[in-house]
Amino acid sequence: MWKQSFADTAAAVAVAAAARISTSRRWISTAVDVNFEIRRAVEESFREVSMISPPPKKVNPPPSYSIVKGALKRSEGPLLRRVYGDEEITLSVVRRAVALPSHDSSNGDGAEDHSPGFISDLLLHVGVSRGRSNSLLFLCGLYPDSVGIHSVCLLSKLNPDSYQGRVFMELDEKLRAQLSRYLEDRGVDDRLFPFVQDWLYLKNHHNLVNWFGKLGQFVNGKNQHELVHLEVCKDKDETKANVLP
Repeated sequence: MWKQSFADTAAAVAVAAAARISTSRRWISTAVDVNFEIRRAVEESFREVSMISPPPKKVNPPPSYSIVKGALKRSEGPLLRRVYGDEEITLSVVRRAVALPSHDSSNGDGAEDHSPGFISDLLLHVGVSRGRSNSLLFLCGLYPDSVGIHSVCLLSKLNPDSYQGRVFMELDEKLRAQLSRYLEDRGVDDRLFPFVQDWLYLKNHHNLVNWFGKLGQFVNGKNQHELVHLEVCKDKDETKANVLP
């Protein structure tokens, strides 16, 4: 009886070991297939990006402004800089997607479309500083034919928690007009729009190409260093997992 029980146990162990080996082989085959497919998908996407019309090789800033060194590689921070008398003026730009209220409309097949639309909005952060004194920070909307001030803050370098000012639209109309002229005198006007559009196109193209390049390197590197090789020992019912160098 015990011989039969031992034989049954041995058979069960052998079946379980064979099942583990089969499962491991299937896992390796699946992993290799996935790695191959993702490499191919990355390569195809990179080719598609390469076919996009390249941006201008050189984007010239507006007169009196210079591009801040390293601005192309940074995700945020100042883009343009100029000196105006004893003032230093810095400009940063952000593209913002604004969701429009959803509206009911037919999509052509009789179904109602309730999805919101989006518009692209360019925002300028304008900093005006003078030595170690207070500085002004303007938040503006940049448009093809104008620059609109959304807010203005008076910042203290010595006391950053101090009162920064009233809401811009609550200021006197004459003061609002003079603040707009204040920016115009410093070259913050609609002439910035074409440059900002070209710059953002250049930056987005640069970031996209670099991202796909780094993604490809990561995927290929991971495949080379973390591919698991299963070695089945003939003399023992076990499987060894070795990471290839």
